Amino acid sequence: MKSRIIHGIFVILALPFPLSASLGGDFTSVQADQAKMQGTLQTTSGDSYTVHEIQASTGVAVKEYVSPAGKVFAVTWQGPFHPDLRQLLGTYFDQYAQAVQTQRAHRRDHGPLLIQQPGLVVQIAGHMRSFTGKVYVPQMLPAGVHAEDLR
Repeated sequence: MKSRIIHGIFVILALPFPLSASLGGDFTSVQADQAKMQGTLQTTSGDSYTVHEIQASTGVAVKEYVSPAGKVFAVTWQGPFHPDLRQLLGTYFDQYAQAVQTQRAHRRDHGPLLIQQPGLVVQIAGHMRSFTGKVYVPQMLPAGVHAEDLR
């Protein structure tokens, strides 16, 4: 009986969950990310973009940058853990995973990760209990917004 329950829980956890306000996605589902992360949401609007910051119950702070066209063009995070990158990267996750696999095959250290491809830039750094990351699509940056503006 106990093994069936554990197996059932594993199956449920292994099922794919719908992606929410992931990179390149629509801004309307930011609240789904907030619910999944069990966090609080704070929104700040500017001239060139809106930032939806989710403070997760785990201590991770995720910022989702939304263009005036309503698309998530960048995601940043910091905290003691990495957020669910599959959820946050959405359709870009496979491209990210492939780039990581290629990069890891050519280097031996475990330092900061930098992926710069025409359609995706990923920067991940940190050490145990202190991680930061930035992911963005260069072509989706609103006019006048630079990668350095994303914190």
